[in-house]
This record gives sequence, structure tokens and C-alpha cells, in this order.
Amino acid sequence: MAIAPERPALYEGSRIPRIPTLLETPEALDDVMTVNFGPNHPSTHGVLRLVVDLHGEQVVGLEALIGYLHTGFEKNMEQKTWWKAITYPERMDYLAFQANEYAFVAAIEKLLELETPQKAVWMRTLMLELSRIHSHLIWLGTGALELGAIGLLWYTFNAREQVLDLSELVGGVRMHTRYFQAGGLAEDIPPGFFPECWKFCEFMPKAIDEYDALLTSQEIWLERTRGIGLLSADDAIALGQSGPVARASGIDWDLRRDQPYLAYDRLDFEVPVYYGCDVYDRYRVRLDEMRESVRIVEQCLRRLERMEGDPWIADDRKVVLPPREELHTSMESLIHHFKMVTEGYRVPEGEVYVATETARGEFGCYVVSDGGPKPWRVKFRAPSFVALEATATCMSNALVADLIAIVGSLDTVMGEVDR
Repeated sequence: MAIAPERPALYEGSRIPRIPTLLETPEALDDVMTVNFGPNHPSTHGVLRLVVDLHGEQVVGLEALIGYLHTGFEKNMEQKTWWKAITYPERMDYLAFQANEYAFVAAIEKLLELETPQKAVWMRTLMLELSRIHSHLIWLGTGALELGAIGLLWYTFNAREQVLDLSELVGGVRMHTRYFQAGGLAEDIPPGFFPECWKFCEFMPKAIDEYDALLTSQEIWLERTRGIGLLSADDAIALGQSGPVARASGIDWDLRRDQPYLAYDRLDFEVPVYYGCDVYDRYRVRLDEMRESVRIVEQCLRRLERMEGDPWIADDRKVVLPPREELHTSMESLIHHFKMVTEGYRVPEGEVYVATETARGEFGCYVVSDGGPKPWRVKFRAPSFVALEATATCMSNALVADLIAIVGSLDTVMGEVDR
């Protein structure tokens, strides 16, 4: 299967600058004004600083500067036990927190050669798709707000609240749930989850149709997004793009379908691909992805409803906490629980890379174990960081107003960039 099928060239050659992350200002230009966009949050997506050279309204030079939110997540994880480190990846990309958590937990399970019960596999798949919807809703609401479509933000946040309600039902908290554990889930699925999730699946397609009606054919939206921020398939591949940014450039690639994990090889869904290579098609890809995510959630729900009473976590006392009811009757279980939480468990020596398809593209987790209770090395391949590398290429022939639309369409989360 061709990932990027032959199509007429979007533009001649490549637009990638000599230094891919830097759009250099032509020396011949006079009366160039340098303006800072950011690093204050209202100006850019997260704590990003864009140093922009303007010739009138034209963007003639650009440099993206990061480091204003450097958290040191990876090094912090290397100082924590495997058990305690699970909470960190969620906080890197706080919009797709379940997806990041899964990548690290899956890496631990791969090193342990630990099999996960099918109930946990299907529930993880469901939660990952809810996480994708959550992330795209935030992108759509804030992206439209930046271009003047103020009202849409309230529509998307209404739907977002319903997603977070579902997270709270299963994990006890709305975000950063720590619901995925090595071996399965933190707890069994509560009975009230299924009717609430079905309500959401009934509500969400109608909500997406409303977003579609408000924006897709709206004249101002078309003027602000079509033909803006062009990124050809060849340039997208050269810059390592993935996810909606790549699929909006005609690259037919999705890890869920092409390198399936969890239950994705047993699900029926389409991968939206568009060929306009602009801000408008990045919007359309994400809108269609939300529709497909609802379909996936519905299929997972049907399967999970037939799994009542099935195990939701592996029965391996070296890694998994003892059942809560045992803590009141067994001193051995209480000691084991205490030791597990304070000292953690040991993971066999080795290295592993786990890649997942998050809302922003390929999120990869590389982990090295030296056989101890802590990771020896943790490194993440963050799609937000890679997406920023396309900023200078997309800015060719852009006006200052287009800059806002282009940066927004790349959908970066700075917690994931400055990790």
C-alpha cells in the first residue's frame, strides 16, 4: 500500500528552509519589524515564543523558541519506581492524557512479558478514543476562537465536560486518572459507566454535525483556512510528521490500522485522509476522526457489556496490588501492598519502544531497564515537538493573521514539547 500516492505537485520542489526550524529573513528587505508572539499563553498554543519578522503584513522570517516550560518529565521518571512513574506521562500531553499513560504502561508490560486480560484491552481502547475526542474538542474550540469564531468554544466545552465526567466515573478524577496499571486497569468498570457512555455516543454525532454546520461552509472560515499553511506530502514525510497533520497532506498512515495494538485490529473504522495540505484539511481530518472515534467507542461498549464478571487485571502478585478486600483480613496482603507502593517492583533488563496513535500523531515511549525497580532510561517521541518543526515550512507566503491559523492547525501541546 502506498503511503503517499502519486498526485500532482502541490508546489514545486520543497519549501523546507535551509535550517528546517528557521525561516530566514531575506537580506534585501528594508523596513522589517521584529515582533514577539508569546511566550505568554494567550498569544500562542502554550508557552511558545515565536520571533517573527514582518514586512508590512507579510511574515518574512520566523524562529520558534521553546524552553519556557521545561519540566524534566523524562529525568524525573528515571528517579521514580516503575509504579510511581506511571503518573508522569499523563501530564505531558494533558489533553490526550490516557494515550500517553497507555504508552508507558504498555512498555512496562512488554518488558515484563505480562499478558493483559481482554476486558482491560477493550476498556483501554475505549478510553483512548474518548481521549482523542477530548483533545480534538479542545483544539477545535480554541482554534476557532483564535480566528474569531467565539461561540464554538462553548459548544465544544459542553461536550468535553461529558468526556471528563466519564473519566471521573471510572478513575475517580476528571483528568490524569492513573486508570491504566501494569497488567490491566486500576479498578473494574462501574455499572453506571455503560448507560452514561451510551448517552454520550448518542449525543456526540449530533454535536459534531453542529460544529460542521457552523464552520465547514462558513465563508470567513474558508477564507481564513483554505490554501493557508501548505505542507506537501513529501515535505511532511521529510519533517517526520504524523497524525492529522500528515493525513491532511495526503499521507495514508495510522498506527491503529497499520501497526495495530490493543483491540484496533478487531474494530471497523475508517482513517480520514485529505489532500489539500492546508489548515482547512487539518480541520476536516480532526472533525472526521471524532466521528470515527464515536464509532469505535460504540463497538467497544457492545463488547464490554458481554464481559461482566471477567477479570480486569492480571493475576500476578509480583506486579499487581492485592485485591482491596484482602487488606482487611490478611496481614501478608497488607505488607505486600505497602511494599509494592513504596518500593515498587523489578522489571527485567532490556529495552523497548512502544508507539501509539494519539490525537497529535505517533507518540512513542522508549524505555530501558537495568533490572532494577526504576527505569534506567526514559525517552518519548512527542508528536507536538515534531509538529513544531513544520512551522517555518508552513509559513511560506503567509500573512501575520495566517500565522495564528497555521500554528493552531499544527495542534501542539507545550507540556509535551518541553518535557
